Amino acid sequence: MAISKEKLDELKQALLEEKKRIEENIEILGTDLEFGDSPGLDNEEADEGEEAANNLSAVTLLKDRVANISTALAKMEAGTYGICEHCGKEIELELLEVNPESKVCKECKN
Repeated sequence: MAISKEKLDELKQALLEEKKRIEENIEILGTDLEFGDSPGLDNEEADEGEEAANNLSAVTLLKDRVANISTALAKMEAGTYGICEHCGKEIELELLEVNPESKVCKECKN
């Protein structure tokens, strides 16, 4: 069963909104990556270093999500959206509704 144009438009809108939200979060977290700007207690610098490392990890994960969303949007444009990258079968609509950037079907996910 192919995805209807209306459903595809709905999924595309959800992806675009999620991409925008994530990019805003990346920008916010990215500004918090600087630390050690003023002398302080050793514990404070260690805390700042740990927070920066956590933020960097979060930014990396968010950038991966943006890349996955961009891939899904490109597949929509190419007409290949909703096809499992492993087995080539259609990805279940209920899975795409929960995770519009999904690359694999339920079977291959397990």
